[in-house]
Amino acid sequence: MPEGAPDHADQPRRPDVVELRVHGVSGTDPTVILDQGQVRQVAGDGSGGFHRAARSDGVGPAGVTLEAYRWGDLPSGTVGRTLAMVFLLPFMLSNVAVWMRPTNRRSAAGVTVLCRLIALNLTVLYVVSSAGVALDLLAWRCLGATRCRAPFDTIAGLDGRHVGQRLAVLALLPIAAIVVLRLLGVRRPGPADNPLWAVEPLVHRLRAIHVAAAFAVLNVVLLTARRAGGATFSTTLLLALSAAVLLACIGLLAAPGLIDRAATARTATWTARTAGVVAVGLSVATLVVVAGDRRGWSPAAGLPGYGAIAGGALLGQMVLLVLLSGVVLGRRGRVGGRSALPGGLGAAVLAALAVGLAGALSAGLVYQTGELLGGYRGDGGPPLPYRWTLLAFFLHVVAAVLLCGAMTLVSRRRRRRAAAAITTRDFPVVPPEAVGRLRLTTKTVARARFTEWLGLLAATYAALAVVGLATSLVGRSGREPEELARQLLGLPSGAVQMGLTGSTYLLAALLLTLLTGGVFAYRTAWFRRHVGILWDLGTFWPRAAHPFAPASYADRAVPELADRISQLAARHTGVLLCGHSHGSVLLALAVLRLPPQARQRVALLTYGSPLDRLYARLFPAYLNEEVLRAVGERVEWRWINLWRDTDPIGGWVFAAHRPGDPPPDPADPANRVDRRLRDPPDLLPAPGERTAPPLRGHHPGETDPDFRAAVRQLTERLRDVG
Repeated sequence: MPEGAPDHADQPRRPDVVELRVHGVSGTDPTVILDQGQVRQVAGDGSGGFHRAARSDGVGPAGVTLEAYRWGDLPSGTVGRTLAMVFLLPFMLSNVAVWMRPTNRRSAAGVTVLCRLIALNLTVLYVVSSAGVALDLLAWRCLGATRCRAPFDTIAGLDGRHVGQRLAVLALLPIAAIVVLRLLGVRRPGPADNPLWAVEPLVHRLRAIHVAAAFAVLNVVLLTARRAGGATFSTTLLLALSAAVLLACIGLLAAPGLIDRAATARTATWTARTAGVVAVGLSVATLVVVAGDRRGWSPAAGLPGYGAIAGGALLGQMVLLVLLSGVVLGRRGRVGGRSALPGGLGAAVLAALAVGLAGALSAGLVYQTGELLGGYRGDGGPPLPYRWTLLAFFLHVVAAVLLCGAMTLVSRRRRRRAAAAITTRDFPVVPPEAVGRLRLTTKTVARARFTEWLGLLAATYAALAVVGLATSLVGRSGREPEELARQLLGLPSGAVQMGLTGSTYLLAALLLTLLTGGVFAYRTAWFRRHVGILWDLGTFWPRAAHPFAPASYADRAVPELADRISQLAARHTGVLLCGHSHGSVLLALAVLRLPPQARQRVALLTYGSPLDRLYARLFPAYLNEEVLRAVGERVEWRWINLWRDTDPIGGWVFAAHRPGDPPPDPADPANRVDRRLRDPPDLLPAPGERTAPPLRGHHPGETDPDFRAAVRQLTERLRDVG
C-alpha cells in the first residue's frame, strides 16, 4: 500500500465518485491538472503522489471528488540522474528497440537476439572508445610516440616509465568507466512492492554479461598491443581466455530464449556470473603481465592493433543493424485488422539511431580528444575507422534531413486533400470572415496527419543502415576517405575534411543540446514539456536488452496507480479514471492489474490517447487490439475516448467515427468507445465572446464542455452500478 493513506480510511463507503486524473508526458503541476490554486498531497511522495484540492471537500463541477496523480518526476528525479540519461541515450534507445519486436514468434525471437547483440556491442564500443583515449592517446602517443601538448606529455609523472607500466596504470581509466557504467545501471528503489515488469532477474544476468564483455574487450586491447612486439605463453593464454569469455557472452545472448526461459535461467545466471568473475580475474592478470613485461614494444605511431579492434566493433554493429533491418523489412504485418507499420520496424529505426549516435559519439570523443591534446601530430593520425564513422554520421544526417524534407513535400498534397475533406464536412457553410480561420484549421489537420506517413519515413531511414555498413567495410580496407573521394568522385581533399569537421561540430552541438535539455527539462516545466518527452517515453519500458539503460518508472507508477484505485473503489461508489496522452497508457495497464471487486466500480475516460495510433503500431506484441479490448472488458466497456483530428499524437482507439464513415457494428461495444470532437467547435466567436474558440490539438481540455459531458455520462453509469 502506498505511503500516506487517505484520511478517514476506517469510515464506511461514501456515496460519491472520485475523478482521478493522470497527466501525460509533461510533468504538469497538480494545480493545473485540478484547476485549483492550492492542493494538498494525500498519498505518495515527492517524486510521484496523489493530490487533491486544499479545501476540505475537493468536489469538482460534476459533483465528483477530484484527485490527480503526478508522476512527472519519476523518469528523471534529480538533475544528476537526468544528465546521466544524456550519456545513456544510446543504451536507452537500444533497450526500447527490443520492445518493438513483431507479433510473429519466429521474427520476434530474431529481433530480440539482434537487439541484445547490438546492445552488447554498444557496451563494447563504450569500452573501446575509453581505451582509445586512455591507452592509445595518453599512454602510447602523449607519453611516448608523439608527445602531446603540455601538460599532457607528463601525466602523473608517467612520461619516464616503461610502456607497459604506462598502459597498466592508465588502463585504470577505462576500468573506472566500466565501474561508473555499472553503478548507473543500479535499479532505483521505489515504494511499490509489486513491480509491473518482472525483469529484474533478467537485468542481473544482462548486467553480468555486459560487465564480463567489457573487461574482456579491455584485456584484448592490452594483450593485442603486447603481442605485436612478440608473443609469449602468458599473453597468448590470457588473450585466448579473454576471447573465450567474450564469445561466451555473445553465445548467451545469441541463443534464443536462453536467458529468458525459466528452465535455463539458473544455468544462464551461473554462466554469466562466472564469466564476469573470470573476466575481472583475467584483467588483473593482464595488468600484471603488461606492467611487468620489459621487452620492447612495436614502434608504431598508434597503439598496435587498436585500430583493427575499433574497426571490428564498428563493423560488427553495422552488420547487426543491417541484419535487423532485413528481418523487419522483409516481413509486413497487420495489427488488430488495421494497416500498420511493418512488423518490428520501430526496432530497426531505434536501433539505427542508437548505433549511429553511439558510433558518432565514440568517434567524436577519440577524434576531438586527440586533436585537443595534440596526439595526432606527425605521422600518427586518428584511427581510420573513426574517421569513416564520422563521415558516415555526416552522410546519415544529410540523408535524414533530405528524406524528411522530401517526405514532407511528397505527402503535403495528399495530407491537405484529406484535411480539406474533413474540415469541409465539419464546416459546410463558411462565412467570408471565417475563411482565414478555416484555412488555419485545415493546415493544422494536415500537419497532424503527417503521423500517418511515419511508417514510410521509418522504413526508408532503416534502409540507410546500408550506408553505415558500406563505410565500415571501406574503412576496413585501409583506404583514406580523402583518397577514395578523389579517385571515385573527383572531390578535393578539403571537401571530405569539411565533412569530418562538420561532423565533429554537429556532435558537439548535439551533446551540448542534450546536456542543456537535461538540465532545463528538470528545472523548467515549459522546456520539459517539449524536450523531456524523450526521457518519459524512453524510460517507460524496462531493461530487457541493455542493463545500463535507465530503470523503468512504470515499475512503480502502474502498481501505485492500481493500489490507489483499489483503495478508492473500496471507499467510494466508483472511480472515474481520466488519462491524457501517456497517462492513458499508464491507466490502461493499471486497469489490467485491478482485482475483480475494484474493476466493477471503475470507468475510463481517455483523451489525446496514443494507445492505438502509436503504441499499438510501434509495440504490436504488447499493446495491440487484443490487449485494448481486454481493458474495455475489465471496465465492462465503461470507456469513452475523446480525440481530435488536429491532434498529431492522440487518436481513436477502435473506430474513427468521422462524418461520412460507414456505420460501425452496433453489436460491438468497442465501437461505442471513441468520440470524435470537432476542433475548433466553431470558426467564429460565440455570442458575447471576442475571440473564436482556440484550436486544442493535443491539449488536455478538462474544462471543455465535451470533456465534462463525458465525465457526467460515465459518472452516472458508475452511480447506477453502485
